Amino acid sequence: MSDAAHPPAGRETAAVAKLFLKLGCTAFGGPAAHISMMEQEVVRRLGWLSREEFLDLLGAANLIPGPSSTEMAIFIGYRRAGLRGLVLGGVCFILPAALIVSAIAWAYVKYHQLPQAAAVLYGIKPVIIAIIAQALWNLGRTAVKTKWLALAGVVAVGATAFGANPILVLLGTGAVVAAARGLGPRHGAAAFGAPTIFGLAVPAAGATALPLAPFSIGKLFLFFLKVGAVLFGSGYVLLAFLRGDLVERWHWLTENQLLDAVAVGQFTPGPLFTTATFIGYVLGGPVAAAVATVAIFLPSFLFVAVGGPLIPKLRRSIYAGAFLDGVNVAALALMAVVTWQLAGAALVDLLSVGLAVAALAALLRWSINSAWLVGAGALVGLIKAIVR
Repeated sequence: MSDAAHPPAGRETAAVAKLFLKLGCTAFGGPAAHISMMEQEVVRRLGWLSREEFLDLLGAANLIPGPSSTEMAIFIGYRRAGLRGLVLGGVCFILPAALIVSAIAWAYVKYHQLPQAAAVLYGIKPVIIAIIAQALWNLGRTAVKTKWLALAGVVAVGATAFGANPILVLLGTGAVVAAARGLGPRHGAAAFGAPTIFGLAVPAAGATALPLAPFSIGKLFLFFLKVGAVLFGSGYVLLAFLRGDLVERWHWLTENQLLDAVAVGQFTPGPLFTTATFIGYVLGGPVAAAVATVAIFLPSFLFVAVGGPLIPKLRRSIYAGAFLDGVNVAALALMAVVTWQLAGAALVDLLSVGLAVAALAALLRWSINSAWLVGAGALVGLIKAIVR
């Protein structure tokens, strides 16, 4: 961490800004693609980090809440140019996507009723469902390490389907898995044999959901700040939080508006969390877009600055590792339930179903960059509108 302790000259800070502005404009395809591009740049092309150092940062990014690829940009900036690099690495990676998404949101608010916009989104939404399904498959093979973790995931699916608070599902599952680890191999099964305790506690929390609430900038800020501070796992888990509060509890968005927001976040470069920028603009214009963007990303900067040095200790802890295993399977449970729910709004006829199946097959068989598939879905939607 010598680079972080002794920030290099201004030219290094400028180099960090230049690199992440470029990546912010060109990094399509989701977190895995973003991280691959970062590795190519900072390890192979620029030599800023060794492969081992890069993997250490990647492990740290996966152990703290927030969008992993954005946190990688923040970590790399910090390692290269200290606190100035920390800020610039993250801001320069986020800013291009936030500006692009804001422009699209402006057009959406003004023209979203036009057939052309509806046609594009018709083709994109099934592809988004396929992309999330592929992420579930890939992440699930890594996260579900034992039969007890699989059982914990099933309980989390059930709790989520019955209206559980997503935060309690994540933290509760992590706590149960950590407690089971503490009981040891002989008693671990017994701990998981009492899922009804967890199952009853979580829906009870869900039962306290607030009624319809009027929109306010302050409430929007606190909501996205909370999401950025507690969201583990893939950016797609964001859907569960957005749907639970913005669609079901407060009715600020419709199901289709939520899918539109996710679609925009997917087919633009940079982090998927700029979905918050789109939602903020739709709800309250440019000011709300800026507020939502700052709120959802702010915790990541703080976690990297304050918690980074603690990561090695957490990784050596048996109980912290077990807690994170539980959080990971709960995150997959949230993803699974919300994907099923959103599929009902996206798969509306045989063509949309076929498009989702074809996109999923392409992702699983040939690992095609998701940005190309999103573009293909948009083209299919336009062609359908023209020939109809």
